[in-house]
Amino acid sequence: MSNDQRTVPRALRPGIYAPIPSFFLEQSEELDLQAFEQHVILTATAGVGQVLAGSMGEAIHLARSERITLIRAARRALDAAGLTDRPIIAGIGAGSTRETIELVHDAAEAGADYGIAIISGYFAGAIAGNKKALKAYWKEVSEKSAIPVLVYNYPSASGGINLDSDIITELAKECPNLAGVKLTCGDVGKLTRIATAVSDPSFTSLYPRKHANAPFLVFGGYTDFILPTAMVNGHGAITGLANVAPNAVVKLFKLCKESRADPSLLLEAQRLQGIIAQADATIAKGSIAGTKALLEKLYGYGGKPRRPLPPIETSTAQALWDHPHTQDLVRLEQELSKR
Repeated sequence: MSNDQRTVPRALRPGIYAPIPSFFLEQSEELDLQAFEQHVILTATAGVGQVLAGSMGEAIHLARSERITLIRAARRALDAAGLTDRPIIAGIGAGSTRETIELVHDAAEAGADYGIAIISGYFAGAIAGNKKALKAYWKEVSEKSAIPVLVYNYPSASGGINLDSDIITELAKECPNLAGVKLTCGDVGKLTRIATAVSDPSFTSLYPRKHANAPFLVFGGYTDFILPTAMVNGHGAITGLANVAPNAVVKLFKLCKESRADPSLLLEAQRLQGIIAQADATIAKGSIAGTKALLEKLYGYGGKPRRPLPPIETSTAQALWDHPHTQDLVRLEQELSKR
């Protein structure tokens, strides 16, 4: 059933979400749906949520029809595995507000529960300093969307546009169909300010959401500050590293959450955060191609990005795999996956 027909989206909960890569066949660059569905289930069974057609998913390289295909494939795979309650978040960012609205309608019809929208940076020179224009984008998209929408703040992918905490907090208050924000700006102070605002006991009563099971959640965009995020009432992370080591990142999130009630767990949370933060910084340098190379090593699928994004050089991929930070993470993931 499409979510244009559903009255209530599947619940969005705090936790770890992975921006799932889009996999492509070697010669034709057509979608490799077998690898895609396999990876959706691998991450989901580890307790990781799925974000489709985002930056890691090479959304900019996908046709409109391919975005729909991926959402349907993920929903089919999750349902077949008995994971019918797992929500799907679909990337809907586009060059114009009009196209973003078209994409969120497509996503809802295909079975997505949430959209996540990044503003185009093509005209960043005219938009970046225009608070009214910035707010208008997410306000109009969320008002015209059948499903809740998350704000995606990623300056490196939007021409340097970097929303401040005031804008995001105002959007949270003024737009009842907004369900959260992903902060790939890496600004822990910004995350703290937004989380403080939305976790205030009065926020829910003063600014109720359109859907009760779609609260406004505050996610980091990297794994290297999951512990600080938990300590300031943040809600987890949407992070590419969860593709490589889903069990390790989920374990870290759980420890961070539990350590608030049981401080004796804090030392172990700090240990895992250290391993994961080191690996996150190292693996991020390999970008999408590096992550895909690691998936190939670990799980037997990955492949190359779509052109013009270049593949990683063989020697560079091997160096990434051999790096002590990567190997520390791999050992941790293997240890946890056996439990």
